[in-house]
Amino acid sequence: MSKSKHNKISNVIFAVFIVLLIIPQTRQPIQVFLQKGLALFAPAVEDKSDQEQLDTYQWKLTDLNGEPYNFTSAKGQVVLINFWATWCPPCIAEMPSLVNLHKDYKDDVQFLFVSNEDKTVINSFLEKREFNIPVHQPISAVPQALNTSSIPRTLLIGRDGSIVIDKTGASNWNSDTVRETIDKLLLE
Repeated sequence: MSKSKHNKISNVIFAVFIVLLIIPQTRQPIQVFLQKGLALFAPAVEDKSDQEQLDTYQWKLTDLNGEPYNFTSAKGQVVLINFWATWCPPCIAEMPSLVNLHKDYKDDVQFLFVSNEDKTVINSFLEKREFNIPVHQPISAVPQALNTSSIPRTLLIGRDGSIVIDKTGASNWNSDTVRETIDKLLLE
């Protein structure tokens, strides 16, 4: 095949890809697919000397049934907090790994999946994917150490309030690295 013909084929493929990204119905599935490639990697565990300390547990949330949740009840526990949204491709890409982690550790780790979206939108998303996770919505200001301007952001917090993992972007939360870190935190 000549170089010119090869370039034309490449250009057509690229143009089709761009058009698919512009069309709303195909944009999100393509973005989720691409983000799943990034979500193959485990998040990095912070060095002990670099771990930020959660300075306050003053945070009030509500679950999707309207039941209040006071974050102070999580003090002294291992906690995983995931800030996410149903429209966010990296959030959608990493969610299956978080759901699997939750299935195995829900009795030992306090999981908070936090979203500001409308409850009906969240419930529809969870039902469609058959995800059974504890989703909360903030009703007071997020503690400064947890505050985020981009999603997904996931934090793993030790019993002593140290932020052991702080990851923005898609990641594999069901990895050996995360599981070993949680197991270690549960023994402390």
